[in-house]
Amino acid sequence: MKKFGILACLVFAIPNLFPGQATALDPINVAATFERLTAGSALANPSVVVIDQLTGQVVFEKSAYSQRKPASVLKIYSAAAALTYMQPTQIFTTSAWVGVNPKSLVIQGSLDPWMSLSDPVAKKMGRTSIPRIEYNSLSALKEANPGSIRNSTIYYSDLYSQDVANIKRFFIKQGVSPIMKKVSTEEAQMLSAEQILSSDSPDLQEMLAFALTWSDNLLTERIARLASQAAGYPLSDEGVARTFEEVLTGLGVSNKGLLIKDASGLSKENRVTAIQVGQLLVKIRNDSRFASLISGLPISGLTGTLRNRFVDTAPQAVGLVKAKTGTLNGTANLAGYVEAGDREYVFVIIADRLKTSSRAEKFARSTVDRILGKIATPLLPVFPTQPAEVVIEVVTTTA
Repeated sequence: MKKFGILACLVFAIPNLFPGQATALDPINVAATFERLTAGSALANPSVVVIDQLTGQVVFEKSAYSQRKPASVLKIYSAAAALTYMQPTQIFTTSAWVGVNPKSLVIQGSLDPWMSLSDPVAKKMGRTSIPRIEYNSLSALKEANPGSIRNSTIYYSDLYSQDVANIKRFFIKQGVSPIMKKVSTEEAQMLSAEQILSSDSPDLQEMLAFALTWSDNLLTERIARLASQAAGYPLSDEGVARTFEEVLTGLGVSNKGLLIKDASGLSKENRVTAIQVGQLLVKIRNDSRFASLISGLPISGLTGTLRNRFVDTAPQAVGLVKAKTGTLNGTANLAGYVEAGDREYVFVIIADRLKTSSRAEKFARSTVDRILGKIATPLLPVFPTQPAEVVIEVVTTTA
């Protein structure tokens, strides 16, 4: 007896289930959206620019050439300077030694920007701290020198003045009156006898990514000064200012309107223009030298200082915005990139004239999120929209 089994495979495409492409706004509608949503009082007459990343065309601008406070958006400049004048794989080493001379210590530094001033913070982030150096050095000094260590000498090379002051303060609190002597790298090596500890920083590009993602002020300040030194200028705010000017000029961006008083953006005297920030973002986007800068920018709703943004205010934009935040009293800035289908827009929003209240600042941030939520659109794969052929296979079986 024969039985006939019919295996039927029906394959149909459902056009409305997977749209071929999410609808993205074209430049004209992007401009209209920004025009409408920046006109209200929420952003208090902001400075804004939107640029088509592919063409370099300014899609929208509002007071884009006026000098404004960048806040931590300035960290983009610091990172660009570091990657222009320093090696991205550069590592910084700090070591502590018992000295060859009685009652002496030697700290061989390298101006390590990664060194933390707080031991709990350092442990949490896997960093070496000044307190760790202090405690271990004190123990080694006591062990190597039985008796009084009250009048000891600490030789050091390539340490930040703030770190030197902290080390001295620690030893004084422990009953030691240290004589702090700055020496050259070569002298520090000759004065060293037995190593107490040694610490290597992550490489520069990893530190920069961290500084941008979490907006680390001290780390940014120190890296920017190292970039200034590498560019041939002093380790100072003046050196940083000249370095930033050179970076912009080298990239073909006007430095008109740039006024620099620090490298992290904490100073309210810093000034940039939205058009300048926007042009800088355009220039570095596809330049391989700045890859770690781009990857270090916080991602909307996911990482760093944007991890809690957009989730409630514009969930459709989660994962589609990469940008640096900038926050001061009365300031809520954001500058970076937003995906819009097969396009990407550079945007800079500097809202630095807000009322100095947490409510006004929160409202401004949510307004910025909603603006970008109108623009952000994922690039989806294209699915077939025509029904596929029906395939019927007849299988004969014998009982």
